[in-house]
Amino acid sequence: MTAYDENESKLMRKVKENPFVPVGIAGFFAIVGYRLMKMKNRGDTKMSVHLIHMRVAAQGFVVGAMTVGVLYSMYRDFIVKPREEQKSMQNK
Repeated sequence: MTAYDENESKLMRKVKENPFVPVGIAGFFAIVGYRLMKMKNRGDTKMSVHLIHMRVAAQGFVVGAMTVGVLYSMYRDFIVKPREEQKSMQNK
């Protein structure tokens, strides 16, 4: 196995563990791309204000995706797993 294959499998393992990370990255780039295209029609808004709004929107999306990911992980670890363990104990 080459180093490339190891890195690829490591990336896929991380994506499976935290599915909201790629969603956050994709959302970040989508917002930045949209805002850069919209920059032509910003009207009287200063460039710095437009860039600040773009940054805040992109960071907000990433933080939101991270928050949802943490809540999903907590749900999976503290609600789903105990139920499965309790069912397995009852079946024994």
